[in-house]
Amino acid sequence: MSLIKVRKYKLDIEEVFHEGGPVASSPLKIAVASAVVANPYAGRYVKDLMPFMGELRALGTELSNRLVEALGGADAVQAYGKAAIVGEDGELEQGAVWHEAGGWAMREVLGNPKAIVPSAKTIAGPGTRLMIPLGHIQAAYVRSHFGVAEMAVWDGPRRNEILFGLAMATGGRIHARLGGLSAEDVTGEDGLR
Repeated sequence: MSLIKVRKYKLDIEEVFHEGGPVASSPLKIAVASAVVANPYAGRYVKDLMPFMGELRALGTELSNRLVEALGGADAVQAYGKAAIVGEDGELEQGAVWHEAGGWAMREVLGNPKAIVPSAKTIAGPGTRLMIPLGHIQAAYVRSHFGVAEMAVWDGPRRNEILFGLAMATGGRIHARLGGLSAEDVTGEDGLR
């Protein structure tokens, strides 16, 4: 019997044309795919979370595929991030299972990029807004791609649920102009530069 019981999925897409400066010729697209899942360990301590983490890989793949389709294909994706909000009857470690499961799935779907997948997690109730940190998929030092994507579901997570989310973007911040390593100069060998 599966440990993963999805109550609902959500897909949000932003199109950013400007931040007060010139209008971009094509918008930056930022998408968040999320799922509200029953927490199989709500209200109790369970020592071994590995079976849950293993099963969550399939959910990570599902959310990753939804994002890639929404953004026009894997080649369009330049930034990513992940997050989890654990309902009040859970513990933070039950959201931390998403580090491997969600991160692994995104890398797999995107052709195994090198950079670490930025992450956020918390314990909170329905309607909580969590900002998912974004970073360049090949090199963590690409300053222009440090950004955020908002994850929220108005009726979740409930006390016995977890909201898992993945985010992807088609580029860096609109009007990025603070120097550092540019996306065009990434070598993509070590996940940093």
